Amino acid sequence: MDLTTRIRRHATELGFTRVGICRAQAPPRWGQFRDWLAAGYDGEMRYLRNREQAYAHPQSVLDGVVSVVMLSLPYKTAMPSKAETGTGRISRYAWGPCDYHDVIHRKLDQLCYQIVQAAPTAQVRGVVDTAPLLEREFAQLAGLGWIGKNTMLIHPQDGSFLFLAALLTDLPLDDDSPFVSDHCGTCRACLDACPTQAFPRPYLLDARRCISYLNIELRTAIPEPLRAPMADWIFGCDVCQEVCPWNHKPVAAHSPDFSPKEGSNPLPLGGLFALDDLEFRNQFRATPLWRAKRRGILRNAAIVLGNQRACDAKDELALGLVDHEPLVREAAAWALGRLPIREARDLLRLRHGVETDPLVRRRIEIELEL
Repeated sequence: MDLTTRIRRHATELGFTRVGICRAQAPPRWGQFRDWLAAGYDGEMRYLRNREQAYAHPQSVLDGVVSVVMLSLPYKTAMPSKAETGTGRISRYAWGPCDYHDVIHRKLDQLCYQIVQAAPTAQVRGVVDTAPLLEREFAQLAGLGWIGKNTMLIHPQDGSFLFLAALLTDLPLDDDSPFVSDHCGTCRACLDACPTQAFPRPYLLDARRCISYLNIELRTAIPEPLRAPMADWIFGCDVCQEVCPWNHKPVAAHSPDFSPKEGSNPLPLGGLFALDDLEFRNQFRATPLWRAKRRGILRNAAIVLGNQRACDAKDELALGLVDHEPLVREAAAWALGRLPIREARDLLRLRHGVETDPLVRRRIEIELEL
């Protein structure tokens, strides 16, 4: 059995649904990526522009790379449950009991081991969305689908609820044909459904308006005009994928690694405000939610409760109003300002008398119309 066939077989045995191979090369849309950065669409994700030149060729990920093996793994496991008042929605990819990076890296490590066993002098490296590699570009070059109007990679059978991983090697492997068709056609479902209008035009995402950026990557206060459109999303957002017709076909994956753990579909919010830093770490350190850290998750939780007009959560928001993080206090003050009850205004008045952070104090004054 030739090496390319062995790699495909081992990858499939490890659970990867699709395997595609392309030659290491400059990604076709790297110029568009540079324009995207220049326009400021990356927001506060400075790590992208800090490594801008590294994205020009996979050589920056593995010196001497010849072939790129692209792999996909579906994570659509169950239907999302309705977020009742007091709960928040989490993007499907983060429902599981562990971080997908850890799950996929274990598979990649096994695949790399198999390759080195067959070719002892080979250089190999597996990566999962943290290296300077435009994964969707290489997935399309490797025949795994097209990049849709919502900028997600879409496979005709598997849809877009997919993790992508890459294995880079200096071995010359047999290439697949690139996926050249675009099956979005005249459909605008994803563009029209976006609650924050994050797509200036098809195939272009302004991350600064994307809910997933706002509640995960943004480390400061969420701009006020974008808070209400966040609705009940506490971590991530799946709206542009949920409405995509290509996601109505795929059969759900059955991996326990990605199936919803208890309290993730959706997430109860009330108890979060009572967690100190250590308790939060113990509960979320091994999950994708850790990326937003405690201050980000509590900020998001407050905004969701404010959007829900969750009067029963006033005691939890009162804890947020005295939290040691100003970011949390500001969001809690905003949320309390949304509650149509006298107790909420009483809490804001009491805090106004002792609040020292100017941004939080100003937020309280806005809510009290002072």
